Amino acid sequence: MDLLRSLPLGLYLEQPVTWLHRLDPRVKLGWLMLFLLSPILASPLWRIGLVVALLLLTFSARIPLRVWRQQMGWLLILAGLLFALTAVLPDGQLLTQQSYRPESGLTLPPASDYRFDLWSWGNLRVTQRSLSLAIRTSTLIFTLLYGTTLYLLTTTPEEITAAIEDYLAPLRRWGLPITEISLALTLGLRFLPLVLEEIQSLYRSVTTRAIDWKQLGWRRGLQIWLLVAERVLQNLLLRAEQIAASMQVRGFTTPSRHRVPWHDLQLQRRDRWAITIGVAALGVRCLWGQGSF
Repeated sequence: MDLLRSLPLGLYLEQPVTWLHRLDPRVKLGWLMLFLLSPILASPLWRIGLVVALLLLTFSARIPLRVWRQQMGWLLILAGLLFALTAVLPDGQLLTQQSYRPESGLTLPPASDYRFDLWSWGNLRVTQRSLSLAIRTSTLIFTLLYGTTLYLLTTTPEEITAAIEDYLAPLRRWGLPITEISLALTLGLRFLPLVLEEIQSLYRSVTTRAIDWKQLGWRRGLQIWLLVAERVLQNLLLRAEQIAASMQVRGFTTPSRHRVPWHDLQLQRRDRWAITIGVAALGVRCLWGQGSF
């Protein structure tokens, strides 16, 4: 359960301040969308390139080893297991049976070095399609999870809110509550670590009592865990009520009347370089990174 403390969900790395911290949150959000959306219908080579790019960003930013070691380790293990299982499992490719004898007037295609089976041992078999599916699945899981992790580690909730509100600002002309949505997102990011803390505290309170679960049986054990879940819900509702009371004490009425300057958004020289690199990467994706599922 101590793993919850190391999860970066909603957490921000305050020290050291890396060059990723100094980037404009709108630029980082655009980079995140590039990592999340560009693998769609992309070639395996492009997906592997995204994984390598995430690793290079982590190393170049000099993020402490204690921060990313456990998260990246679990993700690499998960991606490796998915790769191994998908590679040896049936690929779902339907093969139609056809005659080996050519019909009259039919010319055979020239011989090539292509092999449908890449490796086989007993009932295990790795084909061209299963290998491609394994690369797509494992790299997609790693890119989605670690890309989001890296973004949350180097961007404060206020910066995330400011970036999203700036991107969604044109939708105000249609009457959409953009400010309310941004406020709810900020509160959610701030509230998520409290949820993990409450779950971890109650789990420790149960484990320190040395309960003999075998003697209790599954019914009474289930009752205890239901009581724990009820207590977690009560504590979370109490925390939410305390947050609402603190906002009222500070004079908060509505988001439109109580404006909060989340972050001063200004593009610097490093942001323009990051935008240029992102546009170039998008061009490479469109020209040479196209693939099929």
